[in-house]
Amino acid sequence: MTVNPRQADDVLRTADCLYSLHEVEAAIKRMAAEIAARLKDSNPLVLCVMTGAVVPMGQLLVHLDFPLQIDYVHATRYSGETSGSDVRWLARPQHAVKDKVVLVVDDILDEGITLQAIIDDLRAQGARAVYSAVLTDKEHDRKNGMQADFIGLKVPDRYVFGYGMDYKGYLRNAAGIFAVRGM
Repeated sequence: MTVNPRQADDVLRTADCLYSLHEVEAAIKRMAAEIAARLKDSNPLVLCVMTGAVVPMGQLLVHLDFPLQIDYVHATRYSGETSGSDVRWLARPQHAVKDKVVLVVDDILDEGITLQAIIDDLRAQGARAVYSAVLTDKEHDRKNGMQADFIGLKVPDRYVFGYGMDYKGYLRNAAGIFAVRGM
């Protein structure tokens, strides 16, 4: 089901605010400190998982005060829908990952299928180590053992959006993390 801007605005207006902008930014700072403690001496390649991780990665990078390189990867299961299908690769990193420490930054760990596919692909390309950082970790039992190395915030098993995460292609720019009411 596609939505128009007015419908997206209605969703935002009626949504439950799970985390304010201030709470999200505090979580990102905490996560950055944890990442720095572990990766500051490894000259990592930091990969943004498009498109959802654009906002959290941009905020995260300014708190990582050590040498690093950035790139992106684009793999998706959603394509503007509210439920996923098979992983589709739209872009792989332009930087070589062989023998590199790689940090994959994503917006949400839901079932972990996309993130696990990205990690597996990086390992197959010869990355020395692969770490994952997610802004949000959805609380449920459908992850098949997938866990992120760095987690910003826990969210309930609801349809969430904001701070990079979308609602049917809209609301990635919402200042905070919200849950759709009734979903």
